[in-house]
Amino acid sequence: MPAWKVHGDGRSVAPDAVVRPDERLNWPATIAIGVQHVIAMFGATFLVPILTGFPVSTTLLFSGVGTLLFLLVTRNRLPSYLGSSFAFIAPVTAATATSHMGSALAGIVAVGVLLAIIGVVVHIAGVGWVDRFLPPVLAGTIVALIGFNLAGAAHGNFAQAPITAAFTLSVTILFAVVFRGFLGRISIFLGVAAGYIFAAFRGELDFSDVGEAAWVGLPTLHMPDFVSPGTWTAMAMFLPVVLVLIAENVGHVRGVATMIEDPSINEQTGKALIADGISTSLAGFFGGSGTTTYGENIGVMASTRVYSTAAYWVAGITAVLLSMSPKFGEIINSVPAGVLGGVTTALYGLIGVIGIKIWVDNRVDFSRPVNQYTAAVALIIAVGGFMIKNDETGFELGGIVIATLAAIVIYHGGNLIARLRKTGADDPKPLEPVGAPGGDPED
Repeated sequence: MPAWKVHGDGRSVAPDAVVRPDERLNWPATIAIGVQHVIAMFGATFLVPILTGFPVSTTLLFSGVGTLLFLLVTRNRLPSYLGSSFAFIAPVTAATATSHMGSALAGIVAVGVLLAIIGVVVHIAGVGWVDRFLPPVLAGTIVALIGFNLAGAAHGNFAQAPITAAFTLSVTILFAVVFRGFLGRISIFLGVAAGYIFAAFRGELDFSDVGEAAWVGLPTLHMPDFVSPGTWTAMAMFLPVVLVLIAENVGHVRGVATMIEDPSINEQTGKALIADGISTSLAGFFGGSGTTTYGENIGVMASTRVYSTAAYWVAGITAVLLSMSPKFGEIINSVPAGVLGGVTTALYGLIGVIGIKIWVDNRVDFSRPVNQYTAAVALIIAVGGFMIKNDETGFELGGIVIATLAAIVIYHGGNLIARLRKTGADDPKPLEPVGAPGGDPED
């Protein structure tokens, strides 16, 4: 483990200062902040395996391992926690419904490999070509359509126990609007906890598997299946997730660079993509959920002003240790459908709103027809659950794939026509990395 310089007196952070990635507070404070990072990612990370049917302990294990790998690949310069990516929920759900878990894991591995390859290209050639291929209108649309495509899944859980679901949703919203700082940022976790207690009073919990589970044991591992019929078709549903992970990682790097006012952090973009790609592939090879950088943990850093990678080493190690308790995993698995329905009604909607926020932050011009149709057509395809299916061959493309392809074709095709006819230029250029001449820092 690398060495860090002790910041100031090791106990506090001055109002105008930050603890940089190569610094740390004293170890008790660093450990406390590291555990806080685990709590921050807790609610969101565990919802993914619960909703997809993946083993909770396995997902937690590779979340922790992925975080440690991320720190190693970025040479301890970029603080980040790699939690479960919500972008995988829709394709995993579709793949397991039409095939089996092995096909879904193969899709996760494919996404990770492709992301790592893109990371190598970005590291060598720079991130400019990504900005040109994935401008704000496209990035926002793809993120939004993945969230809105899950509306039916949220309704399915909500309808199973509407009273518990409504209570969970109400409490989640209440925590988000009442609390400020750290407590507000973990409103999802607090909402799940409150809903869980409420469901217990209503007799909706099943603790039978919890009692039978051991206190200590290795997580359950599953292997991907690359050869079964339908696997390669299922894998196609995962490819749009790569675009989401690129946007999330690039945004994470720029966010950290802005908050600590260090433009050199942007040089880690390629390595961040490589690290997340390796982590995602590793998780997929053994039965875990795909990973991504976490906004919840960005919030913890912003509120504490501690960007020390030492805290993330603590968080990663803590996650690995927690994954070694099957009983802990079964407790998480016992969250009832009503609680999931309430929290996912908010959460899936928030994923969609994040996409819309990308449009707003980058001042996307929706007076341009090409931008209007890029978003409009893709969102309707995703929300409506459009599908291309051939029962004879087993070929199937779900709404997310079709919507993503439609958005890309409409945007780039429309702009190509505009350039040829000289009727308009591309959408305003994306925000430049912090520190670039004339560039505006990304929020």
